[in-house]
Amino acid sequence: MRKLGRIIGVGVVAAAAVALTACGSDDDTSSAATSTTATTSARTASSAVASATATLGRECTADDIKVAGGYGENPKITLPDNCDPPKQLVVKDLVAGSGPGAAAGQPLTMNYTLITWSDKKKLDSSFDRGKPFQLTLGSGQVIPGWEQGLEGVQQGARRLLIIPPELGYGKGGNGIKPNETLVFVTDAVKVGN
Repeated sequence: MRKLGRIIGVGVVAAAAVALTACGSDDDTSSAATSTTATTSARTASSAVASATATLGRECTADDIKVAGGYGENPKITLPDNCDPPKQLVVKDLVAGSGPGAAAGQPLTMNYTLITWSDKKKLDSSFDRGKPFQLTLGSGQVIPGWEQGLEGVQQGARRLLIIPPELGYGKGGNGIKPNETLVFVTDAVKVGN
């Protein structure tokens, strides 16, 4: 909403600048200066509108998300303002693990931090509690975005998951707003028994 307001505001400034260009005086020096200033203002405003609208509709990628901190450290996650949440599950290993990848039926011990896309705030973190989360992959204990996103994860890996609403909590629940995109940074503490 703020972005749309900025675009409209810049458009109004551009229109005013163009209108000022058309309104001159009989004084040639004054008219030329006003015309040059108004034209420059209009170009600047038009460039700002073009720049702002160029990012509208672009889906974010894993590379747009900034994560500070290494494996085992409580991550600091920064979400961008210049792109839309992805509509598909995004999975990216930020730190490689080792050993066999996780498969359905295997127990996993995971640390995680969750940021909600709409307000860019931390909603939950096992790092903060100092206690990793245990699950069995493929058993329906977690949201589909985790079930799919943690397949193949190796012990010692730090993995980014961007989960669209239909693979998260959909219409809401568990403190999540309706149709919320979820961003998790997960650490695979243990894969298998």
